[in-house]
Amino acid sequence: MRPSLRLLSALAFASLAAAPLTAVAQAPTPAPASAEAYRQDALSLPALIEAKYAYLERLPDGRFPMSSELTAQAEAVHDAASLLRYAESALTVLADHHAITGSSFSDSWAVVPSYADLWIEPVGRNWVITDVRDGSPAAEAGVRSGDRLLAIDDKAVDDAVALFWSKVGLAPQGERAAFAARVLAAGRRDRPRNLMIESADGVQRRLALPNLYTTQRDRPPVRSRQAGDALEIRLNDALGDQATIAAFDAAMMTARPGQTIVLDLTETPSGGNTVVARAIMGWFVDTPAAYQIHSLPAEARETGIERRWIEQVLPRPGKHHDGPVVVRVGRWTGSMGEGLAIGLQAQGARVVGRPMAGLLGAIYDLRLPNSGLVIKIPVERLYAVDGTPREQFRPQED
Repeated sequence: MRPSLRLLSALAFASLAAAPLTAVAQAPTPAPASAEAYRQDALSLPALIEAKYAYLERLPDGRFPMSSELTAQAEAVHDAASLLRYAESALTVLADHHAITGSSFSDSWAVVPSYADLWIEPVGRNWVITDVRDGSPAAEAGVRSGDRLLAIDDKAVDDAVALFWSKVGLAPQGERAAFAARVLAAGRRDRPRNLMIESADGVQRRLALPNLYTTQRDRPPVRSRQAGDALEIRLNDALGDQATIAAFDAAMMTARPGQTIVLDLTETPSGGNTVVARAIMGWFVDTPAAYQIHSLPAEARETGIERRWIEQVLPRPGKHHDGPVVVRVGRWTGSMGEGLAIGLQAQGARVVGRPMAGLLGAIYDLRLPNSGLVIKIPVERLYAVDGTPREQFRPQED
């Protein structure tokens, strides 16, 4: 019998703010009393997901699809390592790039989009690379938007995707297929990626690309420059870093009165927190203003009463700019980066570029009761102030 929703609410710890997307190694927790305690945590995980996940309609009949393969893996859990392996498999079932474990193995799959450099989508019978991350190994190897992905580790992409899903006993249907292709192309964290790419003119190449876990660059959180009539400010995947606030403030102090501000969010895949985002938006309002809408489906499922609220951004004393704002976004604008984009649009900014990562909702930390293992899944739904779901927001073409 699965635990009640109230019991799960008492057992699971939910953070009050969305955590950054990037998985961070979790410190070891005290060992539970027995192997059975680990197994019970594994068996409770599907019910926890059903109780808390904000997007149950994405699952068949709104239920966690517990295949025979997953059942056998859960029943075999006996220690911390086997529980973490099972939790990774269970979250894979969601086909949601915003659902991850709080800890990982050296050979875990890379987190997308934080540690990916290719955005892949099925187009007809082809697997098309629709975006390539600027400055990434793939970009430096000459991979371009419009190229086709033919094979991964010498397996045709269709076969690799089918094998990926067969390990959890599911078929690569609907959103699962593209999800798997992106994860497979990002690779495992401890090894290079071997990809077969075909360019738009039909030239095929085998590429051995390093994993992004070994190629992360040390960059300042904020870079700014005067570019003609505009001040361009680029955020380098630092929306979860409190130091970003002071760096952004320093950049804004160089703006001329009424000058156009171009805010580049194209390299913010790992998200961040609302403190940093609100500090940035606070420069562009002179009265309290709504910037996004939240809802909590778990509460509605448990009580029958829907909960929805509007979050505001407030002016910051001594920090205000009246000029036009242009926000650049793309596939590596993720999570809080997406929230910042829709929030600035609500304040009158023009958002331009490519579609964003489309990460679902705000993630909470949920802690399993016996082992303390943390999983991170979307628990809140997020909307632009006009009611558009954040993941459906589309920028203007640049």
